[in-house]
Amino acid sequence: MRRHTLPVFLLLTLCASACREDGNVRVNSLKFNGVKSISVSQLKNALATREGTSVPIIGKLMPWTKSKSPFDRSRFEADLERIKAFYADRGFPAASVSSFDVKLNDKQDAVDITLNIVEGDPIVLADVRLVGFEPLEDDREKGLLDRTGIKIGKPRDRQVVAAAHEVVVNELRDSGYPYARVTTAESISDNGKSATVTFTAEPGPLSHFGSIEIVGRKSVSERQIRRQLRIKPGDLYRRSRVQDSQRRLYAMSLFQFVNIETVDPERQDPDVKLRITIAEGKHQRINGGVGYGSDEHARVEGEYHHVNFLGGGRSAGAHARYSSLDRGVRLDFAQPYFFAPTVSLAAEGQRWYTFTPAYESVVTGARVSIAHKPSAKTVFTLSFGSEQSTSTISPEALADPRSIPDLIALGLDPTTGTQQGTLTTIGFDWQRTTTNSVLDATRGYQFVLHTEQAGYLLPGTFTYLAAALDARHYLPLGSRVVWANRLQLGNLSPSNNDPANVPFSKKYFLGGATSLRGWGRYEVSPLGGAGTPLGGNVLLAYSTEARVPITGKLGGVLFVDAGNVWADRARPV
Repeated sequence: MRRHTLPVFLLLTLCASACREDGNVRVNSLKFNGVKSISVSQLKNALATREGTSVPIIGKLMPWTKSKSPFDRSRFEADLERIKAFYADRGFPAASVSSFDVKLNDKQDAVDITLNIVEGDPIVLADVRLVGFEPLEDDREKGLLDRTGIKIGKPRDRQVVAAAHEVVVNELRDSGYPYARVTTAESISDNGKSATVTFTAEPGPLSHFGSIEIVGRKSVSERQIRRQLRIKPGDLYRRSRVQDSQRRLYAMSLFQFVNIETVDPERQDPDVKLRITIAEGKHQRINGGVGYGSDEHARVEGEYHHVNFLGGGRSAGAHARYSSLDRGVRLDFAQPYFFAPTVSLAAEGQRWYTFTPAYESVVTGARVSIAHKPSAKTVFTLSFGSEQSTSTISPEALADPRSIPDLIALGLDPTTGTQQGTLTTIGFDWQRTTTNSVLDATRGYQFVLHTEQAGYLLPGTFTYLAAALDARHYLPLGSRVVWANRLQLGNLSPSNNDPANVPFSKKYFLGGATSLRGWGRYEVSPLGGAGTPLGGNVLLAYSTEARVPITGKLGGVLFVDAGNVWADRARPV
């Protein structure tokens, strides 16, 4: 360690005289040589010494996002030991920092640090043994080792072993053994190059759910709470049912706090008594806002919701909006428990105006949907809708004779300048979500598949089949940047290939603040004879962006968008 201390001391001496204005030296970059077997980003996150930005290219393109990370001698010296400990935990006990280089910039107010690491030989995981797991069902016991994520022949990683410990404990607690305990032991071979990990289980008594006590309830009825539970006295204890019940209670939006715990777990009672503690929140909520955007200019909107409408956990509300692009009123109603805890009923009615460069659409109607949520990550939805759709061509497009043939082909009445009809649809949606947040996701993915049929056996003016996919993925890059990707696919297939069988209100467009940024709203679509965007039946859009926090809630986005809209699959334009 002595050879490391001298360069750090000289560095601080130089900074004392050269950096008096700022009072410290900032870390500009932190680089590693010799790192082959572990993640560099994970190693950086384990250290107290941090560089100004976790992704160099972002710092170069947007230097104002670079955080000021001061160089601290004591933290740096501690980091040298942290690197050794980090490697040891991941199966490299002989790893060490052989040397490092600390360079001041020309202004002598920032440093670039390079560390040279010798990883050494790893301790390889030779075997994993499971002892005492016989009470599990045969199929669950056989696949248990695979579910731990441990790989034989790979370096022994203590974090992976710790995660595997949680997996085997949860497997027991989800199979009727709530009091199960598991110990982890590691034995190293005589040559110090391999290790065997043994998980030893003490399952405890096979248990079932017992009585359920509810604490903290005020205005919400006990029946309302109990029917959301996936727990019934007498059923085999399963920890996943407890966790799912807690999520379902939170999802009702009635409670600020929900906790489900075992009463007196030290007794290890085979009839597991549970206590549900809740704290109710406000049932009526009002939100409003005003804003200004380059596309829609001034806008104003407001929302009212009652989350316990007529009791029973039902919610009802109204949303109103007014801008130059769209305006209208929507009413909604939701019944969270519809014959079963995993099934909900929702209804929505609206009168909504949408303005495009070529026409104005007015939609008046309602939709009813039934959703089945078998798990926290998956939702299936069946919906039925009926609406009156009226689209009126803009005076500019109507006055241009070059647009008339295109608009007539799309179902426009040339004498009135309108397309009008009844749209009756039945739809099916599948959604799979693993993101860590609904509003501000930083990791995980989301897939939404939507299919819809109008007409055919259903009454109405319009007849078509539709399918759409919306896929999103979020990946953290270091501690500050999130890489977000989105892919959208859509296809409308009108009956008999007649474009008039698809209402204008269902046509695809791209362009604006939320899609294909850089283009004006609705500018990307098939064009009429006068160059007016008319909307299309086939959509492809992709966006990738790096999201970087700047200060507080203010952030920046570096993005690339691509996509197009075509008239149909056979005749792309």
